[in-house]
Amino acid sequence: MGVANNITAVLNFVTFLCSIPIIAVGIWLAQQPDNGCIHLLRWPVVLLGFLVLLVSLAGFVGAYCNKETLLAFYLCCMAIVIGLLLILLVFAFIVTRPDGSYGVPGRGYQDYRLDGYSSWLTNHVVDSKSWTKIRACLADTDVCPKLTQQFITADQFFATHLSPLHSGCCKPPTICGYTFVNPTLWTNPVNPAGDLDCNQWSNDQTQLCYNCNSCKAGLLGNFKERKANIILIVEVVVLIWVYIIACSAFKNAQTEDLFFNRYKQGWT
Repeated sequence: MGVANNITAVLNFVTFLCSIPIIAVGIWLAQQPDNGCIHLLRWPVVLLGFLVLLVSLAGFVGAYCNKETLLAFYLCCMAIVIGLLLILLVFAFIVTRPDGSYGVPGRGYQDYRLDGYSSWLTNHVVDSKSWTKIRACLADTDVCPKLTQQFITADQFFATHLSPLHSGCCKPPTICGYTFVNPTLWTNPVNPAGDLDCNQWSNDQTQLCYNCNSCKAGLLGNFKERKANIILIVEVVVLIWVYIIACSAFKNAQTEDLFFNRYKQGWT
């Protein structure tokens, strides 16, 4: 087995091992309240992990056993995976680049507007048809109720950095001027016309601001904060590096096979 084959086998074995934590992280992400309520975003990292696992396993066996056919199949699959990842990376960068967050004076957290995010996300992730199910799913989680256990006073709450989901769904927009009672109970708005979401707020713990556009924006903001683009960039760089070495291994396997056939013909 050539040097390139050895290196490719080792790299693919490492990639194989790395796919295991990718799958584990994907399962963890799928269990998060926000991702768990969005079917479109529930299992992509898990599927990516399994795909990398299978492709790297084929590359390892092909390089280690010097199987030219398996290496060719591996290179074809790897090229497809890299191409899909590049498309996904560009797409994710385009749709997640707009940001609907804005600062609030005197607060440690930000508020969120839906019109700050890309039209694709608003039309495909939090559209009216999908939001009915997402809203009901969020209401069944402990995303908002657990805030009442973490913060007792208004000063504590106002100084903290809330996640986009907490800020958008668990409290009314700051511009409405509601009075803090606890993180999920607010009264007496002084500016109820400040935002359309002001009238959507409800102290009913199953409603809160789940009907608000700020909640939809917070859900998209949570997705943006996961930094999925960074994971994709690292994955693409590693796979391209492995792919280049694998191409060298495949060429090496072809050369060895050609040399062996000519050597064998010379003795017949």
